[in-house]
Amino acid sequence: MKILFDHIELLVRLAGIGQICLAAGSTAIPGILNWKIELAKVNPLIRHIFWMYACYILVINFCFGFVSALCPNDLTNGSKLAVLTTGFIGVYWVSRICTQFFGFERKNFPKGKWLVFGETVLVSLFLFLCIVYGLAFYNNLQNL
Repeated sequence: MKILFDHIELLVRLAGIGQICLAAGSTAIPGILNWKIELAKVNPLIRHIFWMYACYILVINFCFGFVSALCPNDLTNGSKLAVLTTGFIGVYWVSRICTQFFGFERKNFPKGKWLVFGETVLVSLFLFLCIVYGLAFYNNLQNL
């Protein structure tokens, strides 16, 4: 475990890069899941709210990524801000994994080898992010 804490800045930087890649790749999801066709079926207000939430999530993922990739030392220096920020980001990703497995009806998931592979990669990334920010949070608490 000590080796992970010795490399916590590197892990946070890698988590940042992963989040930037996730956000960039997320721009393909509307096409893959046919959002244009699917959202045409709902009330325009609901459609606009959906897009607003999607944009918020995209921006948050990019911002978490940039902060982590460019300022990993600020997220691991044991300050109160580092504790709160890594705790918040960690909770964000834990809630994403919980939503993945307890919030979605699995029967509605798209089928196909590539889509299953994509979900596996995404869930692996989400788990990595949970672990990294959990470790960073714990390490920051120890150095507070």
